[in-house]
Amino acid sequence: MSRRTLLLLAISLAGLCLAPGMKSAVEQSDPWSQAELLAPADLVSQLQAPERPVVISVAFPFLYRQKHIVHAQFAGPTSKPEGIEALKRSVADVPKDAEIVIYCGCCPMVKCPNIRPAYTTLKQLGYSNVRVLDLATDFHTDWTAKGYPVEP
Repeated sequence: MSRRTLLLLAISLAGLCLAPGMKSAVEQSDPWSQAELLAPADLVSQLQAPERPVVISVAFPFLYRQKHIVHAQFAGPTSKPEGIEALKRSVADVPKDAEIVIYCGCCPMVKCPNIRPAYTTLKQLGYSNVRVLDLATDFHTDWTAKGYPVEP
């Protein structure tokens, strides 16, 4: 296929994805407030405090195994029912008022299939202090490349 044909095909497919009444990922409203977003640099500071938040990765297993935030627990991708169940198990003994920080970083946050279900599940379970790590681009760009603390 020519470049022009591929471009026209891509535009056509994009149009189908945005049929009337449908919203793009960018237009989706996030379930969290701006105050519940946590900047990566702010989490770095909190990780050095005596009482650090519970940090939970809801990323895909291969991403967690490569590198993850120091002390982060792995719950698995919450875009799948088994990931939601793993998330529930990971917080079973966590007090409802504890600070919990969730992150994924598989892709730009506006497109992430895991972060919204994780946040919604924790709120439905009654956790009142849930924060979302603001990884606008991805985990590598917004965390690892900045030299923030990771472990394999």
